[in-house]
Amino acid sequence: MAFGRLENPAGYRPMSDINVTPLVDVMLVLLVIFIIAAPVMASRLALDLPQAQVPAPGAEPAGAVVSLSLDAAGQVYWNDEPQDAEALRPRLQEQARRDPATELQLRADTAAPYGRVVQLIGLAQSAGLSRIGFVAEAVPGLVSEPNAAAGPVSR
Repeated sequence: MAFGRLENPAGYRPMSDINVTPLVDVMLVLLVIFIIAAPVMASRLALDLPQAQVPAPGAEPAGAVVSLSLDAAGQVYWNDEPQDAEALRPRLQEQARRDPATELQLRADTAAPYGRVVQLIGLAQSAGLSRIGFVAEAVPGLVSEPNAAAGPVSR
């Protein structure tokens, strides 16, 4: 008396189906991570700009330097004299014609609209000035490294 199957097994064949359970598990874990991380990535950061370390003495830029300042109200100053928006573009173009290596030192108030700062950068670049330095006040208590690069950061 034999127990078992009546038919003869033809042998084991390889499984032709893909096991998607591990794939679904990984995707669900990633989905949960993204759901948790999305509000953190979308939140706005409260930044208090600009602040910088004290630059090393004697680090003056070579060549012509133009100071372009922007106050909290959006008023633009060319070397500390008020400048209206219509006369700014020709003045930047004239400076670029005189010396294309002129460094534009941009000083923006912390309350100045960021969009206005970006407009000034675009205006300077379209006029032909590509060296733009962002100037910040020194933060008391921070001391720069002796080997650190000095002066405003230029692009």
